Amino acid sequence: MDALTSAVDVHGVLGMAAVATGMVLTPGPNMIYLVSRSIVQGRRAGLLSLSGVAMGFLVYLGAVTAGIAAVFAVVPLLYTAIKLAGAAYLLRLAWQAVKPGGTAVFAPQDLPPDPPRRLVTMGLLTCLLNPKIAVMYVSLLPQFVVPARGHVAAQSLVLGLTQIAVAVTVNGLIAMSAGTIASFLARRPGWLRIQRYAMGTVLAGLALRIASDRAEAVAA
Repeated sequence: MDALTSAVDVHGVLGMAAVATGMVLTPGPNMIYLVSRSIVQGRRAGLLSLSGVAMGFLVYLGAVTAGIAAVFAVVPLLYTAIKLAGAAYLLRLAWQAVKPGGTAVFAPQDLPPDPPRRLVTMGLLTCLLNPKIAVMYVSLLPQFVVPARGHVAAQSLVLGLTQIAVAVTVNGLIAMSAGTIASFLARRPGWLRIQRYAMGTVLAGLALRIASDRAEAVAA
């Protein structure tokens, strides 16, 4: 517990929370699946699917926490490459958010009802096979680790748990209110446009901040 407390960088946690919020509100496989399940099969199905998605987050977090300290120690110059790759990916997400003809998340897929075990399993697989989540853990989470503070693995754990808390909370709220949101946006397409541009702006701003940060990795 002491290691976690001393390792935490408040600015890093806030930055990770901002990235997690921007990404969870950007349409992707997880959101599309959860919304479709909630609208087609009900809120309980959406929440069961979300539990599988959360398990997928934990799998990625375990892998990254186990390996990130070794990567920084052996190849510190890789930090710069990862930073630029993460910034480029955020810019790509920003463009996808604002470009014409983006994904209509609240126009659900026609899915047949599934039993609880399959809902959890499909949520897990959707998360594990989601390239957005893979890139976030491999390229974006390391941006907020401060190797000079030490306890790199502990920092990664705290940052990852921050992302999971944000993602599960936001996705849970979306799953619970998917039907209402779908009806609202169907009558007011302008609100959907505002949401897309707001998220695009946030993601682009975070990308520029990461790319311009001159901090260098220090072997822990």
